[in-house]
Amino acid sequence: MELDWHHDRTDLPDASLIDLSPEHLGIDEDALTLGRLARVRAQMRRFEVDVLLLNDPVNIRYTCGARNMQVFAARNSAARYLLVTDTQCVLFEMFGCEHLVESLPTLTEVRASRNISFVAAGWQQEAAEREWAQEMVTTLQALAGPKARLGMERLSPHATLQLVEAGFVISDAQKVVEQARAVKSAPEIQCIRASIACTDAGVMALRNALRPGITENALWSVLHQQVIAGGGEYFETRLLNSGRHSNPWFQETGSRIIQANELVALDTDVVGCFGYYADFSRTFHAGPDKPSEAQRTLYRLAYEQVAHNIDVLKPGMSFCDYAQRAWDIPPPYHKNRYYVSAHGVGMTGEYPYLYHADDFAEAGYDGEILPGMTLCVESYIGEENGSQGVKLEQQVLITETGVELLSTFPFEADLMQL
Repeated sequence: MELDWHHDRTDLPDASLIDLSPEHLGIDEDALTLGRLARVRAQMRRFEVDVLLLNDPVNIRYTCGARNMQVFAARNSAARYLLVTDTQCVLFEMFGCEHLVESLPTLTEVRASRNISFVAAGWQQEAAEREWAQEMVTTLQALAGPKARLGMERLSPHATLQLVEAGFVISDAQKVVEQARAVKSAPEIQCIRASIACTDAGVMALRNALRPGITENALWSVLHQQVIAGGGEYFETRLLNSGRHSNPWFQETGSRIIQANELVALDTDVVGCFGYYADFSRTFHAGPDKPSEAQRTLYRLAYEQVAHNIDVLKPGMSFCDYAQRAWDIPPPYHKNRYYVSAHGVGMTGEYPYLYHADDFAEAGYDGEILPGMTLCVESYIGEENGSQGVKLEQQVLITETGVELLSTFPFEADLMQL
């Protein structure tokens, strides 16, 4: 697949100067959220779930559009929750925050939540859980009947047990919501494009700030400033690594000082505009000299893996077929391979995971690559016990006829050359 790898875009605007408002982009946010709720309800019918009890803040936002302290809510998952039936959508919002959701067209009712975490309830947690369960049983029975099939996410063991004892048939809500999230609507694609445009500007600012002597933390903060100024929201990971810190992958960004002529690898993992993910990876060279032959070899192999696997992707292809056709990782780099070949992406990393052929028998599962899926195609190339590594990744849209590239930030000409 021919991709534009030349680095000839040094004039991307400051992210704060890009108009990514819904009015400018023509995004109808009410239609966006109502469409997502309709897809969740369609999957509830598919899996014969009468009512959902959601407390993952991303799934709450996807289903009804309610956004409130996403990172805090992820840590305090008992703080807010959502009940969804075929006709009702009831949000239990944190006390004092009900005004945040008054205009949402998805909600039929908003109530104050009862936080049953130990942090909130202290030594009275078990009593708080019993009171919560009694209230929830009454509400669920009124909404869906006494023996309803309940799809739920992670709650405390005591709270879950009391719902089981009340007679509800419990299943995991994740498959329902993940299947709804897997295929994106046209307005969602607009949101993803906006998020990537904002992140592109941030990565360009980061690249322009890269120089020997700057710390990883200081360089990483450049991306943060640009993304937040442009309307992005938060970062899920800390993945900007330099030199020996870049191999193996998944070492978090720190205070290390970037040295002359080192590689600097970045994975964006940005929850950007409208809450949608911008997830692509690039690797840069710190200079001032030209990259070494060894650095170019790593880079070209990573690029080859990404380009080959994008070329393999087709609508209607099975996950198993993709795994068999995907790029074979050379033995020196196999041990440190990225854990998946590709993965779904939307508001966060999502279903499906597409595994390498060597991992498919143990970890893989089959399914179908569908039009409307947005996927991230991954590569990490670094030898076991090597001194450096290269991370590249592209975000793509599966169309009715093929694949459209969503992440268009350029590759590095100096690192592509033989």
